Amino acid sequence: MRKLVGIFLLSLIATCAQAASSTNYGMGGNLGVFDAVIRQADQSGELFRIEGHCQSACTMFLRIRNVCVEPDATLLFHAARNGDPFTNRMLNSYKPALRSYVTANHFMDSAELHSISGADIIHKFGYRECPRQ
Repeated sequence: MRKLVGIFLLSLIATCAQAASSTNYGMGGNLGVFDAVIRQADQSGELFRIEGHCQSACTMFLRIRNVCVEPDATLLFHAARNGDPFTNRMLNSYKPALRSYVTANHFMDSAELHSISGADIIHKFGYRECPRQ
């Protein structure tokens, strides 16, 4: 019985760890879905990790109150398919220095993907580095 409880707890911890990261959202998608995840993460106060591949709406996770970025992550930026209001929602998710950078470099002018490494997001734009797991 103890073994079963231990296995259950480990799987619960693994599930919680997955829920607190960008892993399942890396390809972007509907902004409304991302808004809901952001609200949930902000309400929980739990550390939210941006890791691996994170493109498009996934970059909105940068606005989570308790977000961290893994240095080996890759974040990809582009204009929203639905036009300016949606692109502006993404832009408003970023700290001013990052917002200025992606705007000045025309990352948000077209559907073309432009990448920034997690290390640069941390060191150049002031986001917190994730603690080692």
